[in-house]
Amino acid sequence: MPRVKSSSKRPGTQGKSGFVRIISGQWRGRKLPVQDVEGLRPTTDRVKETIFNWLAPHVRGSRCLDLFAGSGGLGLEALSRYAEQVTLVEMDRGAAEQIKKNLLTLGSSQGQVIQADAVSWLQGPATPFDLVFLDPPFRRELLPQVCDLLEARGWLAPDALIYLEREKEMQDLPLPGTWQCLKDKQAGQVCYQLYQREGNQA
Repeated sequence: MPRVKSSSKRPGTQGKSGFVRIISGQWRGRKLPVQDVEGLRPTTDRVKETIFNWLAPHVRGSRCLDLFAGSGGLGLEALSRYAEQVTLVEMDRGAAEQIKKNLLTLGSSQGQVIQADAVSWLQGPATPFDLVFLDPPFRRELLPQVCDLLEARGWLAPDALIYLEREKEMQDLPLPGTWQCLKDKQAGQVCYQLYQREGNQA
């Protein structure tokens, strides 16, 4: 069986796949090119606006992880809203290089792009993040594994926020017992949720 890749995303719900738009913050309205990678699908502006409305009090000064970065849209949006540092992990070389170019275009030194398989990378040395974006490719069953690794290997700050985006038909997603669901919405065939880690539990 071929190795499952954990980088690219589902095709074309964005409508225009050639760019991502930053919707608020210091780079509001900027359009940035997206590498033409099979299956890559940036989070739609409507969903992204909802996510960052949820996160509005928490982004500034935070350390963020965009684990399946794809276009980099979520991580770049966090940087635009004054996150202290964003790590963007993307397996596809072309997509990772495009994110690096976009960071240069924006003049940002707070973004770090890592070309790596997300599951393998999470098994390395950990530094805790305040905010984690998880938007893996659909129908690859990656979320249970990466959620367990995030919790077990020390990637999450005590009260970290975790954003999940997944296919509607995914049922009974097992998550760490310390994660509490704060928000839960659906747009078409996509479910998106915000969790907070209750790190002070015994």
